This record gives sequence, structure tokens and C-alpha cells, in this order.
Amino acid sequence: MTMRDKLALLEQRRAESELGGGVARIEAQHKKGKLSARERIELLVDEGSFTELDRFVVHRSTDFGLEEQKYYGDGVITGWGRINGRLVYVFSQDFTVFGGSLSESFAEKIVKVMDLAMRNGAPVIGLNDSGGARIQEGVVSLGGYAEIFLRNTLASGVIPQISAILGPCAGGAVYSPAITDFTYMVRHTSYMFVTGPNVVKTVTHEDVTMDELGGADTHAMKSGVSHFTSDSEPECIARIRDLMRYIPANNVDEPPRGAGTDPRDRRDEALLDIVPDNANKPYDMHDILRRVIDDGTFYEVQKDYAENIICGFAHLGGFSVGIVANQPAMLAGVLDINASVKAARFIRFCDAFNIPIVTFEDVPGFLPGVGQEHGGIIKHGAKLLFAYCEATVPKLTVITRKAYGGAYDVMSSKHIRGDFNVAWPTAEIAVMGPKGAVEILFRKDIADSDDPAASTDKKIAEYVDKFAHPDVAAGRGYIDDIIDPRDTRPALIDALESLRGKRAKNPPKKHGNIPL
Repeated sequence: MTMRDKLALLEQRRAESELGGGVARIEAQHKKGKLSARERIELLVDEGSFTELDRFVVHRSTDFGLEEQKYYGDGVITGWGRINGRLVYVFSQDFTVFGGSLSESFAEKIVKVMDLAMRNGAPVIGLNDSGGARIQEGVVSLGGYAEIFLRNTLASGVIPQISAILGPCAGGAVYSPAITDFTYMVRHTSYMFVTGPNVVKTVTHEDVTMDELGGADTHAMKSGVSHFTSDSEPECIARIRDLMRYIPANNVDEPPRGAGTDPRDRRDEALLDIVPDNANKPYDMHDILRRVIDDGTFYEVQKDYAENIICGFAHLGGFSVGIVANQPAMLAGVLDINASVKAARFIRFCDAFNIPIVTFEDVPGFLPGVGQEHGGIIKHGAKLLFAYCEATVPKLTVITRKAYGGAYDVMSSKHIRGDFNVAWPTAEIAVMGPKGAVEILFRKDIADSDDPAASTDKKIAEYVDKFAHPDVAAGRGYIDDIIDPRDTRPALIDALESLRGKRAKNPPKKHGNIPL
């Protein structure tokens, strides 16, 4: 056989590998509103940048007739490419080959690309579409999952790990995405569950649909398992590309600079009127964020989960930052279990990857109630405190209005190593709100007065005059300045510039024991 003959045969094999489980199965994917594994990669990485690895790998199983069914690649496409010119490693599971089920060879391919990502300090992106372990391979398949889980764990905090759920992910297939940093899902085609509806019906006698049990909206709004929800696969993949504008390649690199043209000294008059004069009146914190960050562009994380706190990425003067902000328009911006866990995980991601944290604070405290107490608000609230305390990246805080009680301490206060803490003139920094404080401090005086209502109002006015302002905290140095709201953007950018050289380390240890 000549070289040309061999090359022709190679091209034939390559063409066969491109088809996965075959044309009919690819068309079946399309009918479900899903893309093929290769089409997903083409959308994800820069055109012409993908280099495939292990194209000709096949499974080694000989049980249950599998020796007669072999497909090049064995159900997963792996390799590297570039997003906006930056190196990423990718694996894309192919549902057309044995339903995307994981075999020993399948797992080995993923493990190889994850090891390469770690050695080269580049993000790894998993496009998941899998029915779980390949039953025909038994414990070998389970061992493959464990090898992946181990690498997910070792890579955590070293390189960014991104998961897109683009089909059914069941059983062991869900745990790897759960360890990764961010999970993306698509409405009506993405599902995640440990056990499917049929098993649930058998074991618990509950009737539930796939969407209700583990659909995109369920995990976005109820469980908090996913971070981003899209209406289509192209939209989902475009959002992953967008994320790469804010995060570094690894834990020693700096985040990428923003490409916006927004002047650093821009002042916005509208900031003077967003916070209502009435301290009990809500407002939308997004209105403040959009007027401070570069070009008003905010990449929000877990938008539909724990809406009383806002998390997301933005650029400020070109600096990539992670923003954490109380949302007065939802539950008055209180901290509850879900909000605490959501923000804590986001903060730890930012800290792991050298992304400064900017906190916008308007918080009346932690949510009271039997449900919260019995649900462990003490433990979960401590996660948020722990995350802020251990973070060594630059930490900047703007108090727009309320900073009450323990929540004042938790939200990146000066006492837990906040680097730059400022307040607007509307800030109220106190143990609690005026009414509650007065009812405790002056209970007897009010009860003994001739007009308890008038006496209460008088005491509230005295309390407000004494504490409903930032002057006491400023006098103690607990905040660095009281600023004109219009100066928020230039003040934060100046602070970020000054903190570029920050180097802080926690005491040497194996790791902390965060209150899980």
C-alpha cells in the first residue's frame, strides 16, 4: 500500500469519526433542538482553532455484544482550541454514541484533556450530554467517573472549570458538573438528576416530569445547582464565550482587561436620586451598578436564585471585578440561607482567581424566622462570613444605605480586611433599625409615657439623628470616606489602581474548615 493509499484510508477513517453514531442519530438530535457534539465545539472555540485528540479511540468491552459496536472517539470529542485567542481545553459528549454513556475509554479521554489543562494552566470546558455510566462495563465505568471527580477536585481553584448541560445528565454524570465552577443549562433540553422520574415514582410514589425534577428552570430557581439558563444551545455557548472576558486562565494569571471605552472619571447625576429618602422604601440595586461599571455591562451569575443578593462580573476602568450587592427590591435585601451560600461560593471563586471583589451594601440584617433558624442560617450565614474573611484579593465596599447588625460585619467590613470602604451620605450604620432599637432601649419609658405613640416617634427621631448616618463609623476609621454618589465610579477605579500590587497571605495550613 502506497503512502497515497494510506492517506486515502486515513481520510476515510477521519470522515467516519466525524459522524459519531451516524447521520440518522445526528438528525434525531437536531429534531430535539440539540446540536451535535462537533457543532457545539465549532460554536464554542474560535474558527479553525480546534485540535482534536484521541480521534480514533474505541472501547475495549466485549460483553453484551459491544464488540460488534465500535465508534471512533467512543462517544466524546476532546482537544484544545481558543476563545478570543486564549487557550481552552474542551470535551464534548456525543449522545449519538451509546447515549453519551461513559466507558473506560471515554473517561480516559476526558482525564487526559483535564491533565493537559492543569499542566498548561488553561480552563477546561465540558459540554455534557450523557445518560450516565455505560452499564455494560460495570464497575470499570464507575471507576472512570471517580478518576474524573478526582481531577475536578484537584483542579478546583487552580484552573476555571466550566460545565454546559446540553442534554440529559443522570447518575454519576451530574457530580462532575457539580464540582466545577459554573454550570450552564438550556430550557427544555437540559436535565440533571441523580435519579430520574421513573425511579422517583417507584421509590417515593411521587409523580414528577423531567422538567419539574431536574430541568433548567428548576435548577436555576429552586436548587441553585445551575448558574446560567438559556433558551437555546447557541445562546448558551455564546454566554460561555462571554464569561471568558472576565476570568483568567488560571490561579496565577491576572484577569483579562476590559475593552470598553467608558471614561474612568465619568460621573452620573442619576445616582443622586436612586436611593429613596424613606429608608423603608425599596429600589433596584441594578440601577446603581449599571451607572458605575464600564458601559453598563453586567454579567450576572445565578440571576434567578436568591434574588435578594446580586452576584456577577463586570469591568471597572478596564479591571475585571466580581460584584456582590444586596438587592433592596427583593426581601429588603436581607441575608438568608440561599443568599449566603450563593454569595459565598461566588466570592471564593473570585478569590481563587485573583478577581477583586466590589461589594455594594444595603442590608437590614439576616432574615428571622423558624424556617431560617431550623434550616441552619447560623451555619450558612457563617459561610459568607468565612468567604469574605479568607479572601485576600482587593476588597472594596460601598455602603449605599443600611448596614445593620452582624450583616454589617459580614459584608466586607473594614474589620474583616476590607481594603477600601466608603459610604454614601445616606448610609445608616447601626446595630439595628431605629424602630427596633427604640423598642428595646426605651421600652419602659415608652410604656410609662402618656402618649406611647408620640414618645416612640420622638425616640426614633433621636435615634435616627444619632445613628442613621455614617459619621460615627467614619470617625472611628471603619469607613475610609463619605463620598458623593456621583464619585463612586472614579473612587472605585482609583482604589483598584492603588491595590494592583496587593499581596496578602493567610496562615500556612492544609486548608480551612469552612462550615459546610
